[in-house]
Amino acid sequence: MGGHTTRILGIDPGSRITGYGVVEVRGGKSFYVASGCIRTTHAEIPARLGEIYEGIAALIQTHSPDGVAVEQVFMARNASSALKLGQARGAALAAVVMVGLPVAEYAARRVKQAVTGTGGASKTQVQHMVCRLLNLRTSPSADAADALAIAICHINTQGARSVG
Repeated sequence: MGGHTTRILGIDPGSRITGYGVVEVRGGKSFYVASGCIRTTHAEIPARLGEIYEGIAALIQTHSPDGVAVEQVFMARNASSALKLGQARGAALAAVVMVGLPVAEYAARRVKQAVTGTGGASKTQVQHMVCRLLNLRTSPSADAADALAIAICHINTQGARSVG
């Protein structure tokens, strides 16, 4: 990652709220670009999936990332939640794949470990460390912070690969 700039879009998928975070790496340092949430408005899942797809497609067009990092599905509280989460991930991934961007996937524990040093960190600890790592004055929402953490995890993983 030496002298050039790399931009990563992190995605924390959800059927109602999908967090996103854009982080840029220049000269080995990470910089905050943007973050927020795609909040679905429809009651029906197919319409929500369309909103997620369109939201991610718009983010890609706006921020021109070089790569995308997405949180893997963990075991949700119940089968219905897991299914909806998997469908939300699918809609987000489809938007990424349609434009040919490389995708990396990370387990939630690995993301927490990369950002806080422990895989069992709370959402509050993740928010705090994202603020410290990206030098933010105000904390993003939990979903946006998770997405930024996913992008940071990817940058750290890619950085380690390019060095070793």
